[in-house]
Amino acid sequence: MRLKPGALLRFYSLCGILVQVAATKNKARGSQGQFPLTQNVTVVEGGTANLTCRVDQNDNTSLQWSNPAQQTLYFDDKKALRDNRIELVRASWHELSISVSDVSLSDEGQYTCSLFTMPVKTSKAFLTVLGVPEKPQITGFTSPVMEGERMQLTCKTSGSKPAADIRWFKNDKEVKDVKYLKEEDANRKTFTVSSTLDFLADRNDDGAVISCRVDHESLNSTPQIAMQVLEIHYTPLVKIISSNSWPEEGQSIILTCESKGKPVPEPVLWTKDGGELPDPERMVVNGRVLSISFLNKTDNGTYRCEAKNPIGRNSTEYVLIVHDVFNTLLPTTVIPSLTTATVTTTVALTTSTTTSATAISTRDPNALAGQTGPDHALIGGIVAVVVFVTLCSIILLGRYLARHKGTYLTNEAKGAEDAPDADTAIINAEGSQVNAEEKKEYFI
Repeated sequence: MRLKPGALLRFYSLCGILVQVAATKNKARGSQGQFPLTQNVTVVEGGTANLTCRVDQNDNTSLQWSNPAQQTLYFDDKKALRDNRIELVRASWHELSISVSDVSLSDEGQYTCSLFTMPVKTSKAFLTVLGVPEKPQITGFTSPVMEGERMQLTCKTSGSKPAADIRWFKNDKEVKDVKYLKEEDANRKTFTVSSTLDFLADRNDDGAVISCRVDHESLNSTPQIAMQVLEIHYTPLVKIISSNSWPEEGQSIILTCESKGKPVPEPVLWTKDGGELPDPERMVVNGRVLSISFLNKTDNGTYRCEAKNPIGRNSTEYVLIVHDVFNTLLPTTVIPSLTTATVTTTVALTTSTTTSATAISTRDPNALAGQTGPDHALIGGIVAVVVFVTLCSIILLGRYLARHKGTYLTNEAKGAEDAPDADTAIINAEGSQVNAEEKKEYFI
């Protein structure tokens, strides 16, 4: 079939319209998958911020970065704002990245990435600028400080954003009871932070290190620290140390006076019972040491050690008691008691007892080893034997005299029993006395 020229023209026009509609739909469908992607950025003041905008699908559509004031920074690869701090990092159909160096607090805000489709699509990225806190300073510190005085130390830092945190330490041990104050700076962007430590000066704090530490996220886990070393002045602390816990007569003793203070105490002063030392020849003072030789009972008393420095003075006492020398008791020699015996037996027993006493004294287990003096046990035994022999002799002599007198009176009485008169009785008594002497016995 043959078409007319007018119909053919209308056919081509209809086909062109259909192709154009299809192309428009495809373009609209493709633009629906195009969307810019950005991320928020945090940077320390003075650092460099990198802003990146990406598009997964792009049909040669332009990208643009603009600042919080809606000023265009870059349009594709073309720089629009004259700022030497802003540089192009990368420009393509799928990415537009720029950098801002030497960032200041005024650069903080919301930046916009625009994709020029129909309609224009945008994505926001917020730039956060951290204010770095200044190095902290401690005020209110004086040196030296007297013991008991109140100290107020203040640690202060400015320029932090957000507000910094301040912590106190004493010899690496954190102090919790502190006051904290935060104030906004004149630029209404940064803060000034201060903290106050309040305490009473104590001698135990002398030489302690007081530190103020500032923590902030801009410091990258490296805090800023300010330190002060305390110097506390205090009166001396005195103590006496003895070298002998049980002093006896004839021994020696050393008393040491330990004094600790700041400033260092002057040489100590030793006294006895409130006065000077009574015997300088035996009582020798050498610095802080008092030495007493050849102790005796007169050394008993209260000894005082006194130390002083410009802050004050202090003292302590030591009571000295000299004890008697401890003696080792010697064993007592026991002599057995005797009843009756003849004179011959008594001598034999005496000899035996002397030997026994000597043996006992020789075997004395408590005798001092290496003794060079006389044997007191042997001498005591000999004296005891002599006394015993003497007593026995006296007793024998007394009994003998008493027995002899009794025998004479008895014989005389016996002669008088059969005699008619006194003369006969005397004669009879003399005969009986001769016979009686032969029968005498001796009793002890």
